[in-house]
Amino acid sequence: MAEIKVDVRGQTCPVPLVEMRKALRKAEQGDVIEMIGTHPASKKEIPMAANALSVKIISDEQIGNEWKIRLQK
Repeated sequence: MAEIKVDVRGQTCPVPLVEMRKALRKAEQGDVIEMIGTHPASKKEIPMAANALSVKIISDEQIGNEWKIRLQK
């Protein structure tokens, strides 16, 4: 099982969503994708997109102005 880190700090929509989709395409079943970003709208959109794609959300946390969302394919 691999862990893919995707750093989209400072990026605004739709970049974080596009990067999440790219990471999901590369990931094998069971791999974990860790998204780190700062754009508030993306923090809402990534979990919604994950749900739509039937991707499991392991954690979703906010640390100051940064967020970290861990997904499992």
